[in-house]
Amino acid sequence: MFKLSVFTDEVSQDFEKAVLVAQEYGLDGLEVRSVWDKPPHKIEVQDIRDMRELLRGTKLKVCSIASPFYKCAIDNPQERREHLDILRKCCDLADAFDCQIIRGFTFWRKKPMDDYWRQVIGGFAEPLKVLEERDKVLAIENEASTMIGTGRRLRRFLDEIDSDRLGAMWDPANSIYDDDEPEVPFPDGYDAIKDRMPHMHLKDALRDPETNEPKCVPIGEGNIDYRRQLEALVEDGYGGYVSLETHWRPTALSEEQLNRPGGAAFSKEGEYASRVCLDNLFAMLRELGLR
Repeated sequence: MFKLSVFTDEVSQDFEKAVLVAQEYGLDGLEVRSVWDKPPHKIEVQDIRDMRELLRGTKLKVCSIASPFYKCAIDNPQERREHLDILRKCCDLADAFDCQIIRGFTFWRKKPMDDYWRQVIGGFAEPLKVLEERDKVLAIENEASTMIGTGRRLRRFLDEIDSDRLGAMWDPANSIYDDDEPEVPFPDGYDAIKDRMPHMHLKDALRDPETNEPKCVPIGEGNIDYRRQLEALVEDGYGGYVSLETHWRPTALSEEQLNRPGGAAFSKEGEYASRVCLDNLFAMLRELGLR
């Protein structure tokens, strides 16, 4: 059976508040992105001590470090060097919490995407060395603002590099945002990557019927067939984490906040929104006989 977690900054920038909410809902873990208004690669030694103290006595595990690695320009050597340093610092953070999975991306999108494909593949030569040295797995998230927005394209990437240091960070809702390579998130996108998936994100989205623009909505109210998706996880024997990345807010987040999440403005209304999504999720799980 899969385990449940939540992004801490989708609840609050206050790590203690995120821990309390996760305990209240009986979750298994936490995914760390920004904490106390600091991105993961800038979380300091004292912050880590405080976080570990807040986790002491709980059953919560830090299951993934949600780094912004390679959310940068593919043709900017300086940015790429800076992001290698971000990866190393996120490995340090992962070590502090006995965590193996770090989230990564595939550069900001440029078109036509296939013209940059070889550069995307080549861009992972150095990161793979870091991952091997640090014994970490980089789970690549499909995100429409980057060069890989769908499950099928992510599978192509994983097959070409063929390293056990890379896996799929499957996010069904992100496929809804990809206008360049549309796919049905479930089952098509999921089926493409399910055997290479060490971690999964959970949020919901739909296309506005009037404008056709994508937007985040509470879990269970969007275009993702989450009932069948959750059942498939059980049927396929997936035992990793499914991590709520709420993203929906009563007051909609800007495109910039969605693509570069973190900080106080991003987390505003986050606890309320995450509670709505957790309530919806647990109702769905009970309906399916999974809780």
